[in-house]
Amino acid sequence: MNLLPSLRYLVALHEHQHFGRAALACHITQPALSNALRALESEFGVVIIRRDRAYAGFTPEGERVLTLARLMLHEYAVLQDDLKSRLDAPQGTLRLGAVPTAMPIAARFATQMKARHPGIVPVVLSSTSTGLEQGLEDLTLDLALGYPDRLDLKDSRLKVWPQYTEHYFLLRRSNKLAPDGLQMAPSMTWREAAALPLCLLTPDMHNRQIVNAAFASAGVSVQPAMETNSILTMVLSVVEGSLCSVLPGSLVATLRHERELEALPLVGPDVATPICFMSHASARASCALEAALVLAQDEDWLRHAAVHSGLLGALPAP
Repeated sequence: MNLLPSLRYLVALHEHQHFGRAALACHITQPALSNALRALESEFGVVIIRRDRAYAGFTPEGERVLTLARLMLHEYAVLQDDLKSRLDAPQGTLRLGAVPTAMPIAARFATQMKARHPGIVPVVLSSTSTGLEQGLEDLTLDLALGYPDRLDLKDSRLKVWPQYTEHYFLLRRSNKLAPDGLQMAPSMTWREAAALPLCLLTPDMHNRQIVNAAFASAGVSVQPAMETNSILTMVLSVVEGSLCSVLPGSLVATLRHERELEALPLVGPDVATPICFMSHASARASCALEAALVLAQDEDWLRHAAVHSGLLGALPAP
């Protein structure tokens, strides 16, 4: 039995929850996948997969084998990258996940990584906070950019690398075109913002929960005129429509060319949310991840991230 392909099939089955879809993802036939998994069960001497008329989940023993499979595949990939790399020229793939509101900073980070290390291929993925945590746990992500306040860090198997502080703005169309791009207007209270027609993220998104908590702290509840799980839709609802929205500074900074828009810092309360990189605490880091963590702690990078997020007091010219 060829062990590594069988372990990949096992991980694919867990990911897709279906024999046929897993086989399709692995570019093999379903009988070939099923035979390989039965051989894996024979190798370990346990039943790994519950079968009824179709896939019905993993046995407790199967869950242990799945954990081993993820670790072995991770170690194999790390070894491959190590063997291809030199100390001054790391090679390999960096799988970087980010919550949607942090994607502009994740993109800037990936671009700087590529400039520093041409042999590294960043793969930047947008995900929910839950998806990021699961991706780090099952080793399908190397690094995640998101909200550490969701985690019980004393019990967590994740390491945290602080990046910047997220502040929030009311984005709306201005009554007049600005000569130089996005206008930074005087502050607005959360209570005042609640009375406006708002497009907000859907309630399952962690950022929406932060926004809801800010409105509640101001003594108001909000009924959005529109909800979406798409950052692009939320921004376009302001750019192309008649709605307003609540955005963090990292997203507002991407709109600095929009002369017809204005951003108002939201106060009462002043909300400041830490955004951090997170990585698995115990899994061996690849050369690509080690290089990324060096950049994540670089003072020049941290200043760059702060300029393009936060309070935007030094928002670059368009």
